[in-house]
Amino acid sequence: MGNKNKTISFRVNEDAFETLREIAEERDLSLSAVFRDYVDMLVAHDGQVQVVPEHELDDESGDDASFPPKVEVPKSFVREHERLELEAEHLREQLDEHKGYVNHLREQLEEGGEDVIQLEDLDGGESDEPSFRLG
Repeated sequence: MGNKNKTISFRVNEDAFETLREIAEERDLSLSAVFRDYVDMLVAHDGQVQVVPEHELDDESGDDASFPPKVEVPKSFVREHERLELEAEHLREQLDEHKGYVNHLREQLEEGGEDVIQLEDLDGGESDEPSFRLG
């Protein structure tokens, strides 16, 4: 599976197009690069991207609220999460081994056909008692 680029196309009105072109010129970028940057940022922040004019961004700089919001997580939580990930990986490996063993047993069963086991063979010798055959 290769990492292929996909094309997204949409229509905007003429005024929006001119505004976008001006933004691209100010940043010395192509329109495609502006959209690629936006899409990369949108994906990186799981869709939590807010587009605001620069003058409004400067006004909000005094606020403690940042976007996207950040939450501090205790180290113990992170360690526990990592431990659970390792345990889950180990269990997946064990499950794969078990599935392989079950498949191996199924193949042996299919290849073996019908095996008849004599009970006296299991006892290891002849006895005076009458023999019975199951099956």
